[in-house]
Amino acid sequence: MEQRGAGRRREVSGQRREQRGEVRAHVTYRPDGGGPFPTVVFFHGGGFVAGDLDTHDDVTRRMCRDVNAVVVAVEYRLAPEHPFPAAYDDRLAATHGIAEHIDDYGCRRDRLAVAGDSAGGNLAVTVALTFRDEGRPLAAQLLVYPATDFVGDHPSRTENANGYFLGTQDVLDLQHLYVGQDRALRGSFKASPLRADSFAGLAPAIVGTAQYDPLRDEGNAYAQALEEAGVDVFARTYAGLIHGFLNLFPVAPAADAAVTELYTRLKHQLRASAGR
Repeated sequence: MEQRGAGRRREVSGQRREQRGEVRAHVTYRPDGGGPFPTVVFFHGGGFVAGDLDTHDDVTRRMCRDVNAVVVAVEYRLAPEHPFPAAYDDRLAATHGIAEHIDDYGCRRDRLAVAGDSAGGNLAVTVALTFRDEGRPLAAQLLVYPATDFVGDHPSRTENANGYFLGTQDVLDLQHLYVGQDRALRGSFKASPLRADSFAGLAPAIVGTAQYDPLRDEGNAYAQALEEAGVDVFARTYAGLIHGFLNLFPVAPAADAAVTELYTRLKHQLRASAGR
């Protein structure tokens, strides 16, 4: 398909340093033409236990093309072999490194964004919170059906408990594999960003959720919390779609339309950030 050829994929060499909690492996996708470009750091979904750079190759190629940005897809260690906070530590180290060497990527220091779907959305949210607390600027965050709450319950987990690819028991099992049952850990913002003390000052957000997804309501609750804190937010629940629609755009017109809108919103936000 056209999307598979969009964006030049460049493997970036690096060693996996598990003793130090760092994973340096990532893939960079570069748009055609000259820069400088915005840079988007992308974290793949997979429930913290699955997924890799290849499962989301179509997703990141299309993002590179549609957003006209350098996209850096970051690898991170997976549970249960590497439980919380391994993924948190890995993605934070990677994003720090990319921000500090932005001249090797898109070259626009004023237009660095984070993005992710599902578990990757959780990681993108927590990096945005951490960057805010560290005084590091971000231009945008794109969050697609993000996991935001490991301690609360939400109506969508009952409404969409079974029959829609991701079930509520799947959510509970994946949470356990990643964080375990320690309520203090599960309630920390590093696992449950919806439980953060403050959302003020966060980067503008684009949040997309799916109607038939047990994670729908916690994603929407995060968008609402941002809006109430004065953060610029675009949020939409896509009717008729299920968890995982970000990967379904090649085969489902409704998913394709949703991805088009989300990527267009991200592109516009990155353009707008240059004027702030």
